[in-house]
Amino acid sequence: MSKEFNSQGFLGILKEALFAYSFDVFGLLAGLIIATQMNIFELAPWTVAVYPAILSVRGVISGIMSGRLSTALHVGTIRPRFFGNTKLFYILVESIEVITCELSVAMGLLAIVFGGLFLEVESSDFLSILIVILATMSFGLIITLLNVAVSSISYKKGLDPDIVTYPIMSSAADVIITLCYVLVLNMFFFWNTVGKVIVFSLSTMLILVAIYSVKKNFREEEFIETIKESLLTLVLVALIVNITGTTLGKISDIVGANKTIYTIYPALIDTIGDVGAVVGSMVTTKLALGIIKPTFSAMKDQIVEISAAWVASMIMFVLFSLLTLISQRILSIMDFIQLTSLVLIVNFMAAGAIAIISYVVAILSFKRGLDPDNFVIPIESSLADTLTSISLFVALILFT
Repeated sequence: MSKEFNSQGFLGILKEALFAYSFDVFGLLAGLIIATQMNIFELAPWTVAVYPAILSVRGVISGIMSGRLSTALHVGTIRPRFFGNTKLFYILVESIEVITCELSVAMGLLAIVFGGLFLEVESSDFLSILIVILATMSFGLIITLLNVAVSSISYKKGLDPDIVTYPIMSSAADVIITLCYVLVLNMFFFWNTVGKVIVFSLSTMLILVAIYSVKKNFREEEFIETIKESLLTLVLVALIVNITGTTLGKISDIVGANKTIYTIYPALIDTIGDVGAVVGSMVTTKLALGIIKPTFSAMKDQIVEISAAWVASMIMFVLFSLLTLISQRILSIMDFIQLTSLVLIVNFMAAGAIAIISYVVAILSFKRGLDPDNFVIPIESSLADTLTSISLFVALILFT
């Protein structure tokens, strides 16, 4: 497997990356859902700020799962199926449920801090924010099962799960979690008492599942190690995603009711995160297989992978621009040039930075005896969302 893994050149990686990134088109669907549900986001200021945080956290969780699965499939410690798998696989699934609950609570706590400082969110909104986040994230089991299916099928089909799993999952997860978030908000705000009871029940279910998983596995070393290492990233990730939410709140001040930006936004953060995930996942697997040494100087040998992942993202950004304008029935050549220029500036600022960050995090965590798969995608995907949001904010200022 290591020989096959190491044999792909620029075009091979570019083709697989483009295939994987093509699923980011579904990010436009997530954006369209938000663009058509703007009335909900006008009900409370925290609803806008929480949305990118939910996208980021779901990406973090999918990232941990994707990274661990892809590496384990390569080294043979997990089999490409759900039933009749190894003990390690089931411990991983149950640890993901605990991490989901932990991140949801951490995100809710920090949302109050950032929302209170920058978006006029009241402390009395804390319980509402926490319940809505937990209820939305309780749908994570569906995404976890899908993650297993995608990684297993891609591995069986001879594709590299390091390249295709996370990009496909990040896009699918964005659409699913966006639908769930909009549904939860509708239940919470419009379904009166019945809706609030359902939302509260969903949030309680996630907490109970996490407690059960801890009680069942607290003596399992692999479970404890996964939780312990994930805790190191929890506060950092929760902090980063709330910066992202605050930035989106500022972006909304600039674009107002412009549905074009809201439509393209999830696809942009998806793809930048995918660049980091492809680079990071390939590096972590190469480290696990002993193909590369854990040194920063070895990065020069990864230029082909980084370049292919980056070029593929540029191609997708141009496609996103075209599809976004078509979805909004805006067919002007000038509008296409302006939007494409805007998003390529965002790409230039964010993609290269996130590729380097992914490589550095992989090397640093590996050299300290930690499992890079517990750190690389969680950190890079959160930073990718923030970098993309900040880059978009800067680009919008330049174009305004």
